[in-house]
Amino acid sequence: MHQAAAELEDLWDRPSPFAVPITVGVEHIDELGHTNNVCYLQWLQECAWQHSTAVGFSEKQMAASGYGMAVRETRMFYLAATYPGDSLWVGDWLIKNDGRLRATRAFQILRVADGVCVMRAEVDYICIALDSGKPHRMPKEFVSAFSVLPST
Repeated sequence: MHQAAAELEDLWDRPSPFAVPITVGVEHIDELGHTNNVCYLQWLQECAWQHSTAVGFSEKQMAASGYGMAVRETRMFYLAATYPGDSLWVGDWLIKNDGRLRATRAFQILRVADGVCVMRAEVDYICIALDSGKPHRMPKEFVSAFSVLPST
């Protein structure tokens, strides 16, 4: 975990998240004056891809394997608004992997200035064959790379 994210350790829902920093920009703000909900989904995706890359499967590497983890369902819980200049940490954890078809990531977004949790989310993925888009048993490399770490 990045040193600055570690400073928020007591605020994370689970230990040792994979975390990426985000700064809310004016381009993220909607007509209501706060961050547009679509931006949060983009940040979750960015975090998931960076985590996937860190365990050996960038988008390019996943495409080359012929298999991918496609989003099946997303559950997002907005808890507080964010505004331009807010520094955030987006953290994720692999919380489920059946070793066959399905895996789940949990996400949490923390605001650095006050430690407020602004969002929690879970995303369910299913392994697919990229040539057909149909569900396919996870390659053993996926099972290993996307393994669930025990809670400490």
